[in-house]
Amino acid sequence: MSGPGVGFDRQSDLLDRALEAIRERPIGTDALARRVFGLRQAPQGLAARLVWELLGSDRRVAVDGGGVWRTAEGPAEVGDPGLAELEYAVVDVETTGGSPAHGDRVVEFACVRVRGGEVVGEFASLVDPGLAIPRWITGLTGIDDGMVAAAPRFGEIAARVRDELDGRVFVAHNAAFDWRFVSEELRLARSELPRGERLCTVRLARRAAPGLRRRGLDALARFYDVPIVGRHRAAGDARATATILVRMLDEAARQGIETWGQLQAWLAGRPAPAAGRGSAVPAEGERRCR
Repeated sequence: MSGPGVGFDRQSDLLDRALEAIRERPIGTDALARRVFGLRQAPQGLAARLVWELLGSDRRVAVDGGGVWRTAEGPAEVGDPGLAELEYAVVDVETTGGSPAHGDRVVEFACVRVRGGEVVGEFASLVDPGLAIPRWITGLTGIDDGMVAAAPRFGEIAARVRDELDGRVFVAHNAAFDWRFVSEELRLARSELPRGERLCTVRLARRAAPGLRRRGLDALARFYDVPIVGRHRAAGDARATATILVRMLDEAARQGIETWGQLQAWLAGRPAPAAGRGSAVPAEGERRCR
């Protein structure tokens, strides 16, 4: 939250949580506040105020006179793009720690773009985080202060990063983690956030490979026989995740999942809707891993 009164950052996890709840089914304001904010008993009007501040300007949702929120009908909802028609930006970041909220920063960024089951582009860069890299991070990744001394600051590559992501499906293994860092770095660089949905390969693996007990990147790489060249480096992990994504989308296709809407229903355990093929670009930000 920021500013006087109540306000929410557009990349807030609370927004993701609210959109997820509304996409599951129409939901009343009080129930939505309980689910998103954990409110059980609140002063009269507080729940409505919080929900309105979070969602009131979001064109992807609408609220009726009875306070029931649902997905909006209109151009943003027209068309259901085919999975083979979408382009996926498969991202991995290496960082100084586990949370940008605690001051951790990106030390390496990589993006592998996939379309039609093929890699169509790639970008990777070390990043000077502006602070010392902890020893345990160096031990894990091999990246030390000397390696990033001549690297660009994130602000210097922010425009390229946004171009790589904009209008594509943001994909990562534990997407919430990578998205938090990327979105925070873009915010610090005063860059607009990219448009596009988000897809977590951990969540996708729960449906595409339900028999696996573990769904870490190493476990999935073994399952799909995908070598990881450069483990715990952004480019190596992103390339492996991209290959695994293609394998899992192939499995989804074998299950009859052809469109983005069908994929979302499949991931949520709901019956897949009939395909309404279109060429719409997915709306801004979608799901977190669950």
